Amino acid sequence: MPDSPLAHTVASLQSRARTELAELVAFKSVADPAQFPRSECEAAAEWVAGALRSEGFTDVALLDTPDGTQSVYGFLPGPAGAPTVLLYAHYDVQPPLDEAAWISPPFELTERDGRWYGRGAADCKGGLIMHLTALRALKEHGGVPVNVKVIVEGSEEQGTGGLEQYAEAHPELLTADTIVIGDTGNFRVGLPTVTATLRGMTLVRVQVDTLAGNLHSGQFGGAAPDALAALIRVLDSLRAEDGSTTVDGLEADASWEGLQYPEEEFRKDAKVLDGVGLTGSGTVADRIWARPAVTVLGIDCPPVVGATPSVQAGARALVSLRVPPGTDAVKASELLTAHLEKAAPWGARVTVEQIGQGQPFRADTASPAYASMAEAMREAYDGTEMQTSGMGGSIPLCNTLAALYPEAEILLIGLSEPEAQIHAVNESVSPEELERLSLAEALFLQRYARQYEAAGS
Repeated sequence: MPDSPLAHTVASLQSRARTELAELVAFKSVADPAQFPRSECEAAAEWVAGALRSEGFTDVALLDTPDGTQSVYGFLPGPAGAPTVLLYAHYDVQPPLDEAAWISPPFELTERDGRWYGRGAADCKGGLIMHLTALRALKEHGGVPVNVKVIVEGSEEQGTGGLEQYAEAHPELLTADTIVIGDTGNFRVGLPTVTATLRGMTLVRVQVDTLAGNLHSGQFGGAAPDALAALIRVLDSLRAEDGSTTVDGLEADASWEGLQYPEEEFRKDAKVLDGVGLTGSGTVADRIWARPAVTVLGIDCPPVVGATPSVQAGARALVSLRVPPGTDAVKASELLTAHLEKAAPWGARVTVEQIGQGQPFRADTASPAYASMAEAMREAYDGTEMQTSGMGGSIPLCNTLAALYPEAEILLIGLSEPEAQIHAVNESVSPEELERLSLAEALFLQRYARQYEAAGS
């Protein structure tokens, strides 16, 4: 860390940051009432609202969004004539998956091997703590030099679009000169990175039906059409022999220009087993940042334990398709639906239901705010230059904000570097990254305010 008064203040705030992150992680705020009580998300939202009020935010509100969840909004006034910066994070998290596979309880922040483990520690409860730490540090060094709006979403991981719909219905609420999305991450620990592109996403549930009811596999198997076998064929049609995504009519040959991702580093980050090959063709960066990627997220079928000798009458799967910038997510969803319906064997009945959707995003990295962020990151990371990368994940809100506020600059930073293992078991955050990025954000707000004032003078 640099030797400066602001850096020392950020360092002194890390104990508080850990305490508050532990409180936030303790909420089982999965925005799916079928998995966890809605009250867990409501309690997390109340915690966020309380934290904003304690920092002097006005107009703090719990926004009831159209998808049945709550986002938290607050406004912190700055000096007269100062620009407005919107800081974004989300408090909802992915489910913990197999809790038995966690080394420590998923909803109990645990320090181990220099990292803090817990669901949401990096994605994205840590992002909120990053914002709060930056603002607290600035208050001790002359005050926050900009107007600050904070929006903390309650259903980002579900992709149900509640905040996007709310923002479109209340476009004045989130107006800002610059928007900092705290939901991405450095290319790796210690390498300051802004994210230039995000893949969009479409999420569908595909149902295959072939029989009026299950049948005895000895009496009817061999002639009776098996819905589970039909579903397997349908899903297999989405990949070529080398594992590349193949959706009829969807282009899948783009190349990534910029920071590359060496294959050996990717294998290590992804924890690919020895002897198992990667899927697809082209560079790793091509495959994860510039091309579509299909993933079967889940299949409803009888578990092995307790399965009976039956021909299945119906089966269903949840399928995600990530699409790169330049591809319309709505069109991609139409192509995916048509492909799934066409791929069904034996005349099996296929029903495709849209569950979630978000457009891809490309940031303008030549905008003035990026120059301020580059300077801030260089100082926070002891002279290391800021890098620009893509990200295979999706943040649908980015496109909504870009459409509503075309003049606003949008920057994407965060704590989800590869070691964080977001969306997987044993998610964690690097305390060092939290400290450095909190400092970088504080420095950015200072530099951006000066830049804005100079441009207006």
